[in-house]
Amino acid sequence: MSVRLIIVDDHPIVRAGIRAVVEARGFDVLAEVGTGEEAVEAARQLHPDVVLCDLRLGEGMDGVATTAALRALPAPPAVLILTTFDHDAQIVRAVEAGAAGYLLKEVGVEVISRAIVDAAAGSAVPTPGGDERLVAALRAPRVDLTAREQEVLALVAEGLSNREIAVRLFVTEATVKTHIVHLLDKLGAESRTGAVSEARRRGLL
Repeated sequence: MSVRLIIVDDHPIVRAGIRAVVEARGFDVLAEVGTGEEAVEAARQLHPDVVLCDLRLGEGMDGVATTAALRALPAPPAVLILTTFDHDAQIVRAVEAGAAGYLLKEVGVEVISRAIVDAAAGSAVPTPGGDERLVAALRAPRVDLTAREQEVLALVAEGLSNREIAVRLFVTEATVKTHIVHLLDKLGAESRTGAVSEARRRGLL
């Protein structure tokens, strides 16, 4: 039996291209939609085996939120994330949300066909080039940062000093130091540089 698909991308030309490729390989495209909200509704009604979902959609739900919503359905489809960049931190979040894997939009027909078959069978899809960063991030314990810790981390990554971060966030330097202590503890790092490196490895930056 043919694998049944829904294609999600906010660019009609991209959707048409993907549809032409997968239909030529015998896959059954039930629908193609431009938003995450439409994807969830279509999946609820049509019960696809696999949803090919762009990581960065336009307004509304992004690929991560769409993946989570699709996987929460009573009969959840497998989700394959489509992305242009293989070092996008959102990829890790999408896989954590339940995606079977991700594909670069530039991959060949054989790769996308095999990935669809694997996803439909319930298998994890190998990452392009065996992305060690992604595998390591998914194996590591999840780190939950507060919104303020995330802001401080981003500014540390930019190379700002504690004083500069304090000025940027309108807080005291002592408050910044406290946030950094918490960041080092949560990330298991011994230095600011180590914290940034670990955060990138985990897809937090």
